[in-house]
Order: sequence, then C-alpha cells, then structure tokens
Amino acid sequence: MRRLQDFLGDWRLAREITHGDGSAARFEGQAEWRAEDGGALYVETGELIIGTGRFAAERRYRWGADLSVWFDDGRFFHQVPPGGGAAAHWCDPDQYDAEYDFSRWPEWTARWRVRGPRKDYEMLSHYRR
Repeated sequence: MRRLQDFLGDWRLAREITHGDGSAARFEGQAEWRAEDGGALYVETGELIIGTGRFAAERRYRWGADLSVWFDDGRFFHQVPPGGGAAAHWCDPDQYDAEYDFSRWPEWTARWRVRGPRKDYEMLSHYRR
C-alpha cells in the first residue's frame, strides 16, 4: 500500500502517447513530489517529442495526504488507489480511465485511456527513482 511519503522526491519519467489515429508522441523528463501544506506539489518537466520536433513541457498537480490529486487551479482530478488499480475522471464530454501499477515498486506505471468526441489516446507513464 502506497502512502504520499513514498512518492516524495525526484523520479525519472518516460511517457508514451498513442493517438487513436495511430500517431504517437513521447515525453522524456523528470517528476518531483515536494512536501507542501500537508500534501505535495507534483511538478513534471521535460520534453515532448512529436513528429515536428522537441518542445519544452511542464505539468503541475497537487496531491493530498490521502493520494487525492487536484489540478493546480484547485479542481479535483482523481484518487490514486494506494494498492494500485483503477481510477477515473469525467471531463465532459470525454472519459479518462487510469490504471496504476505499483507491483514493481519503486518502478511503477500509470496508464490513462482517454475516449470521447474530443479526445482519443492512450498514455503510459513510467516512473523510476
């Protein structure tokens, strides 16, 4: 069972993104969980690699002590299951379904499948210390 303290610190992050039309992209960089206000600030930085080049990219979330994840603007995103498993987020009109796998801790993955009229992709993120 994972706790917030397990995530704190620096991680290498590699992400594969596959779109429904067959196009693909990658993200290479790092993720950091920093203890803050009883939870943690999650910041990932790196490069998004697509057919037209490499672009700087950054994403931020806030994590609660209970592994709840919130967008940086304060909206709830989803709940990470402490033992791994499924999570979901409805972002009208698209459905986001996740699967967390902690079975090879401290290496772990998060797979998101996004389907709807606006979005259609799968994103697999690999984290390791």
